[in-house]
Amino acid sequence: MVLNYIWIAFFVIAFAIGVLRLVFMGDTEVFPAMMDSTFSSSKTAFEISLGLTGVLSLWLGIMKIGEKGGVVDALSRLLSPVFVRLFPDIPKGHPATGSIFMNIAANMLGLDNAATPLGLRAMEQLQSLNKKKDTATNPMIMFLVLNTSGLTIIPVSILVYRAQMGAAQPTDVFIPILLATFFSTLAGIVATSIYQRINLLNRTLLLTLGGMCLAVAAVIWAFGQMDKDTMNTVSTTVANIMLMTIIVGFILAGVRRKVNVYDAFIEGAKEGFGTAVRIIPYLVAILVGIGVFRASGAMDMLTDGIRAAVEACGADSEFVGALPTALMKPLSGSGARGMMVDAMATYGADSFVGRLSCIFQGSTDTTFYILAVYFGSVGIRYTRHAVACGLLADLAGVIAAIAVCYLFF
Repeated sequence: MVLNYIWIAFFVIAFAIGVLRLVFMGDTEVFPAMMDSTFSSSKTAFEISLGLTGVLSLWLGIMKIGEKGGVVDALSRLLSPVFVRLFPDIPKGHPATGSIFMNIAANMLGLDNAATPLGLRAMEQLQSLNKKKDTATNPMIMFLVLNTSGLTIIPVSILVYRAQMGAAQPTDVFIPILLATFFSTLAGIVATSIYQRINLLNRTLLLTLGGMCLAVAAVIWAFGQMDKDTMNTVSTTVANIMLMTIIVGFILAGVRRKVNVYDAFIEGAKEGFGTAVRIIPYLVAILVGIGVFRASGAMDMLTDGIRAAVEACGADSEFVGALPTALMKPLSGSGARGMMVDAMATYGADSFVGRLSCIFQGSTDTTFYILAVYFGSVGIRYTRHAVACGLLADLAGVIAAIAVCYLFF
């Protein structure tokens, strides 16, 4: 229902702004631009779905081998003490626990291509527990908020973009991104727990969150000892080794249990193809709405208004130049990436705005895209508090990014 109102708002606001620009400014290009965006966004949505088909088939095939090989069940049992408290509505040892863990691990390593199919698999498993098939459950919402908060340990793609844009130290945003995304995830967990009345003040969760803090500190320290070239090499190598280890480990587990791994892979791959087809209309809807909103100039007007308000309060408005990346990120990952590159091209890769745009890009995820794809894949229409909690996590990430950037740069 929330997505319905947001989608309507995109078109109504865009149309109103288009009329105002045409009447008062004589801008005859605004409506052609909006119409062009509807066609280009539709094409982009289909291309994304088409591109996902192969990746979905691959990873859902691997996951099917893992299920039949007992790996997913083993992960579920291992994580039960934590997940039974964070996801109290998931039965102990349910396969969804293992899929959720695999998805979160892929996200933390910046492996987007692996994370999406694993996440869609987790949603299908969570849907099997759902008694109201058109309404999001508490575990679904907690899982999506963990995704939209964008916890990433190794932001490889951002470091590569900074290097391409001529940054003297492409890795200088690594620690700020790690800190900002950690606060975003923590805020998302707390907000969702309040909505769902989950008690976070128990020994298991406190030890887990404390361990995460120590792990983050250890990663920060370890990478802080490396030069930029070594950091890029190590982060990329570690991510790919872990990914290949998962694939080979799942296959060997299947062999150990005498599973026909080829047939199991084909069975899972068929599910991946069906999932890719199901998400096409949801992607078209959300990307067309975003495209029209952006083409109307609404995004530019919003950032200009924020700049004027900040300056009226006597505060430093330097960070506003990077806000388009932050505002676009919940709507479109590729759009936010374009805003980040544009900020570095306009202000310089090593400028305050250039660095902050990179931290924005790494501190949160594409909330509405994730909601549309994940909920759309299982036919969820009523999202309950998912949007509110996801946006709260995004807001925490944006605030943390600004604070950390001022602290470091």
